[in-house]
Amino acid sequence: MTTVRSGTHGILHHWREAVPKDRLAHLIRDCERAFRRALELRLAEHGVPFGHWTFLRVLWHADGLTQKELSERAGVMEPTTFAAMKAMEALGYVTRQQAPHNRKNMYVHLTDQGRELQSVLVPLAMDTNRISTRGVDAADLATTRRVLLATIANLAEDEAANAGTPARRKRAARRPGAAPASS
Repeated sequence: MTTVRSGTHGILHHWREAVPKDRLAHLIRDCERAFRRALELRLAEHGVPFGHWTFLRVLWHADGLTQKELSERAGVMEPTTFAAMKAMEALGYVTRQQAPHNRKNMYVHLTDQGRELQSVLVPLAMDTNRISTRGVDAADLATTRRVLLATIANLAEDEAANAGTPARRKRAARRPGAAPASS
């Protein structure tokens, strides 16, 4: 009888035993899933959903963005941001205001309570990172970081080089936070 593993243990089994040579993109995605799950468990102890964490991180670095800018920086669709901001406003983490000179845009500002969460939540993320790299040599971590940054740079270059092709524009228009396809 085969034991089906779930969660992070299932991911580990998949990579060590089931398909150890699967594509790098899948490994990176699964690593992100494991990171997210570990952080979600810690955030839940403070009643903060992972989706709120994503927006809080952006706002801790750039308070006072429009909801559209916040969507773009968080990499999510505007309706998702709208719903999250309503919930976060109800929790007292943010306020949403229109500027007198621009009634079209809604600007999102952290409240004192939203800012104070940084000192509580960031250590949880740091703890998750520390746990994830336990037993990994510093030189290996530096190499991993260089490889991942090179991978991002290569994909950014490819995106820029191919963004103008009609098929790419059509696919990009369906991605969260992507600009609409132009005709």
